[in-house]
Amino acid sequence: MSSTGKRGNALAKVILTFVALCIAAFPAIAQVDLQGHRGARGLMPENTLPAFARALTIGVTTLELDVGVTADGIVVVSHDPTLNGALTRRPSGVWLHGHGAALFSLTYDKIQTYDVGRINPNKKYARRFPTQTPVDGTRIPTLAAVFDLVRRAGNETVRFNIETKLNPAKLNLTPPPEDFAKAVLDVIRREKMESRVTIQSFDWRTLQVVQRLAPNVPTVYLSAQQRWLNNIQRAHSGSSPWTAGFDIDEHEGSVPKLVKAAGGSVWSPYHKEIDADQLREAHALGLKVVVWTVNDAARMDALLDLGVDGIISDYPDRLRAVMAKQGMALPTPTPVTP
Repeated sequence: MSSTGKRGNALAKVILTFVALCIAAFPAIAQVDLQGHRGARGLMPENTLPAFARALTIGVTTLELDVGVTADGIVVVSHDPTLNGALTRRPSGVWLHGHGAALFSLTYDKIQTYDVGRINPNKKYARRFPTQTPVDGTRIPTLAAVFDLVRRAGNETVRFNIETKLNPAKLNLTPPPEDFAKAVLDVIRREKMESRVTIQSFDWRTLQVVQRLAPNVPTVYLSAQQRWLNNIQRAHSGSSPWTAGFDIDEHEGSVPKLVKAAGGSVWSPYHKEIDADQLREAHALGLKVVVWTVNDAARMDALLDLGVDGIISDYPDRLRAVMAKQGMALPTPTPVTP
């Protein structure tokens, strides 16, 4: 071999050694789905354009939001199937008492007369979010308006995790699952957002419809086994009314196996109901795991160490700070005004 060739080989070895040292010093950056819950509920009025604008300005991977359907078939963004008295004022400025009419019983124009720009300070709910900035005059937006906001922000990568809000025990408050899912999919297709959405629900009936009508749209199976919500219902006589005929007791008591059998792409459990064994099981089944709703920085840190694929938080700014501390990749902020 010539001296030139030897020098070339030596240089190549030096370069390879340098690259190896760099990889060791700077390990691969983890990719975690940073989801702003109801936009950024801890900071701005939930499920409103100001909340979604704040989340985009902070920088999130995904906007998490809830949807309902009006009497005239418009898909709107709201957590509750009825007007929530803790969040809603009449045109006169008077707060609603308790829960108002179902969205499904009201036209879109009627819904637009209500103000959802602040939490009623006399409600316990207000004490949960003392740093939320009110924006009086804010209205319940349409799903299409949220898509338009993202376009105005110039954000071509942020995703949308859209929750269908219906309850199998309260059938009169919403359209049937088939009609509900079709209405949401119609908007997504019309807005050309199929590649950027997931559909999630505690009521798995709509997820089954989505899988049949839009198999290219990933479905996210929400679960909770708490006193205040239990959609899994172990040892229930037959399947839970929430789980579309799939019975936890027929799947070794495993929620990941239940979600996999139902055809889900993502399992989204309440964050206090996940451990290392369940996470390994879900990953072995090919499921991603995105936990909800985490607002404590120490808990965020622990869940990231555990290896979850995503976290939903009312405070995306806190989650972003924890991810930055761990050296994780962060989504690019795209400031926008609502």
